[in-house]
Amino acid sequence: MIIAVLIAVLLPLGLYSYHRALKETRELLDGRLAQSARTLDVLIRQAGVEALRKPELGSLVVPILGRKAEEQLLHTRTYEAEVGYQVFDMHNHMRLTTANFAQLPLPSTPVSGFDDHFFEGYGWRIFTLVDDVNDVVVRVGERDDSRRDITRALWLDLGLPQFVGLPLLAILVGWAVRRGLRPLERLRQALASRAPGSRQPIQLEHAPQELQPVVDALNMQLERLEDALERERRFSADVAHELRTPLASTIIHLDSAMATQLPPDASAALTSAQSGLARLTRRIEQLLALARLEAGAAAGQRGEVDLIAVAMNVIDELAPLLGESGVEFAFAEHDDSLKIQGYEAALAALLRNLIENAMHHVPTGGQVQLSLRRSQGATLIEVIDNGPGIPLERRASVFARFHRESSGGDGYGLGLSIVQRAAQLHDATIELLDAPSGRGLRVRVAIPQI
Repeated sequence: MIIAVLIAVLLPLGLYSYHRALKETRELLDGRLAQSARTLDVLIRQAGVEALRKPELGSLVVPILGRKAEEQLLHTRTYEAEVGYQVFDMHNHMRLTTANFAQLPLPSTPVSGFDDHFFEGYGWRIFTLVDDVNDVVVRVGERDDSRRDITRALWLDLGLPQFVGLPLLAILVGWAVRRGLRPLERLRQALASRAPGSRQPIQLEHAPQELQPVVDALNMQLERLEDALERERRFSADVAHELRTPLASTIIHLDSAMATQLPPDASAALTSAQSGLARLTRRIEQLLALARLEAGAAAGQRGEVDLIAVAMNVIDELAPLLGESGVEFAFAEHDDSLKIQGYEAALAALLRNLIENAMHHVPTGGQVQLSLRRSQGATLIEVIDNGPGIPLERRASVFARFHRESSGGDGYGLGLSIVQRAAQLHDATIELLDAPSGRGLRVRVAIPQI
């Protein structure tokens, strides 16, 4: 853009300067011709006009030193052949002429002023001075190619610096811009190399004065973000403590009450209350898990995680639920270990919610299968069930929070939102596909290898 602006400004200025200089040069050269004719007229008048009028004297021819002779004598260029003059009377009797104008045809009716002639292969700019008082006509001319030499010189003087200078200027401006923007590149590298979740202040050595306010603003924003996240972490911990304790206590009291002999109606009511509290406990756990993931507290620093070990821990944690649900769960054949770079807490939340979501949507006696494997540079997590599945037109909306696929379930629509957030922390993709058997759903999470 800088070079384009320079070209847009300098080229019109250069053309304007060239035309102005050319116009002034032409006027100067024309003025020189007119002055030469008037000077010659005065000299002839002072020398005696009557001498020029005597026909028996003939015409005087002023010799012109040619280029070859001039080069032999002076070793320099001659301009004598490019100018010439004629002096003749009103009856077209030649009295005085230069050798190069000796054959120039005389005008039938001489008129004072400038005109152009083509003579002996050259164009000539000629000024004619008619001296009626002394019955003398003076013609002074200059060859056009001498003027073209001046034009070419003007082109070189005005155009060459621009044609040579603009590319050089482009190189220098490009170097200057790159050098000027180098601190921004260092800042970009510093930001790109930061670990996800890091909120350490940005340190940029030798930051220029213009960039320092940007660095200070970024550090201030990171500090405010750290304060906000710390408050959110404390809030999550306080909520977990304040809710889990009374819920656990209430469940214990319900268990104790159900262990006693109660009327059938009271026993049914207590059983319903216990089931409702269990669902409420699960919802609170999901909300807290989602809050931790979004705050980044669950991420921390990436590290090497054994996905098989994480899956086994999740299965052990869900074992009581799997046993009570009447759902057949299978962990497909896998290696002893499957290590990836990731966040253990986020991966555990992802697996837990995928398995629970599948269990809640298959009927009693249904099947849920977990599969972990590597494929084409990615680690694949697949959970397959033989439940009702999700229609194609609704699959794009199931990741919205609090979206429930049917009103008959007991979920709050948070499971897949947690899965999506955990996948985003790992730059993973999620696909909702049909089960291989044709009935049910297959959820595939592909985590790219780093």
